[in-house]
Amino acid sequence: MTTVRPTAATVVPTAPPGRDRAIDLVRALCICGVVVLHAMMVGVTVTDAGPSFVNASDGTAWIVPLSWALQVMPLFFVIGGFSGATAFRRARARGVDGVGFVAGRIHRLLLPAIVTIGTAGGLLALLTVAGVPADLVTLAGFRFAQPLWFLGVFLVCQALLPSLLRLHETAPLRSIAALALVAAAVDVARLTTGIEGLGFLNLAFVWLAMQQLGFFLADGRIDALSRRTRVLWLVGAIAGLATSFVSGIHSPDLVANINPPTTALLLVGIAHTALFSLFRAPLARLAERRLPSAVTDFVTPRAMTVYLWHMPVLLGLAGLTAGAAMMTGMPLPAVDSASWWLTRPLWLALALTATALVARRLAPVEAVPAPAPARSSWRVAAAVVVGTAAVAMLLVAGTSAVTAAVAVALLGVALRSGRRTAVRPIIGGRRPSSPARVALG
Repeated sequence: MTTVRPTAATVVPTAPPGRDRAIDLVRALCICGVVVLHAMMVGVTVTDAGPSFVNASDGTAWIVPLSWALQVMPLFFVIGGFSGATAFRRARARGVDGVGFVAGRIHRLLLPAIVTIGTAGGLLALLTVAGVPADLVTLAGFRFAQPLWFLGVFLVCQALLPSLLRLHETAPLRSIAALALVAAAVDVARLTTGIEGLGFLNLAFVWLAMQQLGFFLADGRIDALSRRTRVLWLVGAIAGLATSFVSGIHSPDLVANINPPTTALLLVGIAHTALFSLFRAPLARLAERRLPSAVTDFVTPRAMTVYLWHMPVLLGLAGLTAGAAMMTGMPLPAVDSASWWLTRPLWLALALTATALVARRLAPVEAVPAPAPARSSWRVAAAVVVGTAAVAMLLVAGTSAVTAAVAVALLGVALRSGRRTAVRPIIGGRRPSSPARVALG
């Protein structure tokens, strides 16, 4: 009997049966919200000196209310905790241990990242060869890398999920309280010393606390609270945010609170989780309607592909817009002008459509089944460290053809480390005595 293994070209992604439709709908909306937020930040102008690409939200008032609506990362990590806890518990019931679970997560996150980063590096090299000014190529590499922080942080959170879930099952309140208190201590240290770099420690503690909150959602503990209690948590979180804004502790621009992460995001996550729990039943009914269901079914199996590719798509559209303006002589509206705002609906529709088309084409990479996981916890831990280091290098050193190539090599090492090793077959009654007898599968 011949077994045909699925490949990236033949696999069609589908959402697994028995999923929580309300969770999937909110996750899909979160990802769409990220694309919309980043698309709104794209500013393209053309002057006598050439094209200029700026952050359209810099120095504007509209970014504050927009960030209140579209700063969905805390909720995204809560949903990640819910989904991760649910998936690991199911896997554990089938006999899969934490090492196997994390190895599967490494594959799911890093395989599509290799394709995206490798393609970006190749395109940056082509831009350089084509004579595009070096500052524009550098800016494109910088903008491409910005959203990749999520990949590195989410990889670490998912790698720690089995251990943190066991801790949650033993001491749920103490575990989340400890993470939240450490996050608050980091915020206090940053504010009192003025050393902004300290805030980047909260890349761990803020997002791990949000993942831990997702465990409570997965347990049903939050939904089991009385409606009055959940409303009080919602009102308390909003009041805490308002107080921190008025007192100057945190910026009212929630996008600014993400780099580095602040405890304002903990309050946003609590508010969003309370809102989700309060409206979970209506959301579940909404998720069954035709349009929301179509959006959910499209995004769910392509979530990482959409996230990884939306920035290259936006950069490509910005470049095409500038190129068309230069060739035709058509003036582009000044950023934040009335004409600019009139073009935003068309721009957003174009950004979402182009991202969806690219995701549809490349999503089979995300659906490639994971190989047999490594049995060694050290190998899997090394894979997480190497994969995170690859992302960190792009964020710190910038993305170029060279750094992208190095990152792809590191991600390849991480993927191989997460796979089970293959032992050579026994020959003549014994295995070869070579020290290199174990090879990566």
